[in-house]
Amino acid sequence: MKKTLIAHSPDADDIFMYYAIKFGWVDMNNTKFDNIAEDIQTLNEKALNGEYEIVAISFALYPHIRKDYALLRTAVSFGDGYGPKIIKKRGATLKSNFKVALSGKHTTNAMLFRIAYPDARITYMNFLEIEQAVLDGKVDAGVLIHESILTYDSKLEVECEMWDIWQELAGEDLPLPLGGMAISRSVPLNKAIEYEQTLTKAVKVARDHKHKLSQMLLERDLVRIDASTLDKYLELYANDDSITLNETQYKAINKLFEIGYKHGFYDSLIKVEDFMIPTEYKELRYS
Repeated sequence: MKKTLIAHSPDADDIFMYYAIKFGWVDMNNTKFDNIAEDIQTLNEKALNGEYEIVAISFALYPHIRKDYALLRTAVSFGDGYGPKIIKKRGATLKSNFKVALSGKHTTNAMLFRIAYPDARITYMNFLEIEQAVLDGKVDAGVLIHESILTYDSKLEVECEMWDIWQELAGEDLPLPLGGMAISRSVPLNKAIEYEQTLTKAVKVARDHKHKLSQMLLERDLVRIDASTLDKYLELYANDDSITLNETQYKAINKLFEIGYKHGFYDSLIKVEDFMIPTEYKELRYS
């Protein structure tokens, strides 16, 4: 039996979308799944080095790894009217060259931030450390991601919503592409199709049994937040639109790539549809 490792972040939406497999609700013939949870920038860096077969990434990273990975259509997280937040101490005024903490060079929020605030002095740190760094005065501001957008300290306030930056750059009302899953091109195509189908089923099963799965995650201390916050958070980032990409989401990812290319972050302009697993392969192979 082949052992397959899935690398994802430790935030609640990734945990939720994977654990239908971990709890044995979804399986795949002749395959045993295991998982590892690491912060998103670590995952991005390891994807750049080709270390994992199946890995969660920031959408903004993908053009850099397109030759080595295909994108999966499932386990995607978008912001729709919400997203990462730029926070500062209450009452503080930020200069144009303010010092800011970001969660990683290759994250979507980092690319958008760098475009919107070209004079800011950026330092990168683990997303779990950013809030405290602002409170301690180590940085003037920080970009909060994951569950921290719902739970940050009352001594802090929002300077700007990443959603607003995205809307201005996009020039139209599109959801903000944050994170998805990529699969190594070293995986045989027929096997890659099976992995995508299994992961898609896992996210659907998780959504269909949201209350029970959430309860199990809370009981096992697998998430960092309480029940009410978890429920709200999952509706933001692990909702029914996370099961499989829709046309609006494709358009949003392409807009993100267009923005990145325009501002010099990518060496070429790509369309996401050209880098998905060709699911018609199996039908043609056995027809």
